[in-house]
Amino acid sequence: MTNPTDFTDRELDIMGVLWRLGSGTVADVQKGLARPVGYTTVLKQLQILEEKGAVRHEREGRAYRYHPVTDAAEAGDTALRRLLDTVFDGSAEAALARLVSEAPPDPAEIARMRAILDELDRAVDEEEGDR
Repeated sequence: MTNPTDFTDRELDIMGVLWRLGSGTVADVQKGLARPVGYTTVLKQLQILEEKGAVRHEREGRAYRYHPVTDAAEAGDTALRRLLDTVFDGSAEAALARLVSEAPPDPAEIARMRAILDELDRAVDEEEGDR
């Protein structure tokens, strides 16, 4: 079985719609996509996602309603790791620098980021102290 959190770009777009809506029919998902995609293409992608174990369906009248089984945060971890490894050669520093240059954070976000980094720094210090 394939990894239910390892998505192609189109699968990730579809999962994004399902995570946002909570569930949806093929037509719901099709409407929720940023770029136009044909009905049968969305249907086929949902069937593939079901085979991967990322979604499940239930009958709703004449249609099927698809529900995400895979958690968005778990999928995000997989996608982020892949992006970090393939684009930034594993460097969190390079990824962060690019991220904040493309989408400059507001002061509140900077404060929260600083707190995360401070906590990480404390954890590293504690780990080094245990050695």
